[in-house]
Amino acid sequence: MGYYDSHIPKREDNRKKRASGLSAFFGAIVGGVIVLVSIPALSQTGLLPYDISTNQNETVPTMVEGEPAGLEQTVNLSVNSDITNAVDKVSDAVVGVINLQETNFWSNTGGEGTGSGVIYKQADGKAFVVTNHHVIEGAREVEVSLTDGTRVPAKVLGTDVLTDLAVLEIDDEGVTAVAEFGNSETLRVGEPAVAIGNPLGLAFSSTVTQGIISATERSIPVDLTGNGQIDWHAEVLQTDAAINPGNSGGALLNIQGQVIGINSMKIAQSSVEGIGFAIPTAIAVPVINDLERFSEVRRPQMGVGIRSLSEIPGYHWQETLKLPDEVKAGVFVTSVAPVSPAERAGLQEYDVIVKINDRDIEDGHDLRKFLYTETEIGDEITVTFYREGSKQTTTITLSEQQAF
Repeated sequence: MGYYDSHIPKREDNRKKRASGLSAFFGAIVGGVIVLVSIPALSQTGLLPYDISTNQNETVPTMVEGEPAGLEQTVNLSVNSDITNAVDKVSDAVVGVINLQETNFWSNTGGEGTGSGVIYKQADGKAFVVTNHHVIEGAREVEVSLTDGTRVPAKVLGTDVLTDLAVLEIDDEGVTAVAEFGNSETLRVGEPAVAIGNPLGLAFSSTVTQGIISATERSIPVDLTGNGQIDWHAEVLQTDAAINPGNSGGALLNIQGQVIGINSMKIAQSSVEGIGFAIPTAIAVPVINDLERFSEVRRPQMGVGIRSLSEIPGYHWQETLKLPDEVKAGVFVTSVAPVSPAERAGLQEYDVIVKINDRDIEDGHDLRKFLYTETEIGDEITVTFYREGSKQTTTITLSEQQAF
């Protein structure tokens, strides 16, 4: 008796809760209907900050400012951007370059390697392609793969090992686009960069990667002869746009779709990500012009072999070269070519060059950079050097450098 009596009030409470819940549910439905009916009317009066666009399938709110509301307005989504426009402008000018090696019939060695190239010029029924020297090095034949997959034979007009550039010539039938070169000297760190090429071969042709310019002046040591000695420092752009094997020779673009560099290399270490390099157009364009016209790059030379002082032990500076204590950098002459400008000017082995004209020379890179970028064949230069501890000067008339 007491058991049932004690639960009678609880049953009444439950009934009240159910009634209250049903009232709230029906109230929410009625409120929703009122909102749906009233929104179009409010939209037409301009009281809402947006308009309602309807069709048979959907209702889309569209923000409207200063315009009367209407039910027939639609929303258009554009996928165009600065990057897509830049890529569209150049993509058909970025081609595949195939290095056909000598094949041994019995062992099936050899085959082909692939890289990328950029069509930069059309003239007199020909098209001209710039790529990397290492892409076509050792090739028996070279072919170019156009964007439609057509493979055409290419003639190698010239290559330059120092800058890692090469120029090819093909018939221009099927060529639909020519890339435009931009000015790499106006680049700023942090601005967008887009790389186009064929990473991992032609199966991934016309791959686009995006990044930024990470550095505008990077000096990368290069061993050209394979003897473990640094022969040259390549002046390159650094970017974090992905540059993988096969991208070599492709285009690095600015946001205007202009070529600002020729993709060349990356640091291939498991601990390094996002460090790629491209040859800036400020360096590439003069080399390309020489390769197209002369099949080689015409550079001035002194006619000496050199090594940086930093490459030898410090005790040789005083014991062997007899340098005074105040000399902290320079290059010493390891050899003098017969009948060369240096020999005619009286330079000798173990002379230590510390200045050319008014430019301090701290290492071999400084000397080569000065000669190759700031002088021309036939120029006279004043060389300041030490011999047996005595500071001297001489004048040298530069001649044309022979093949490296």
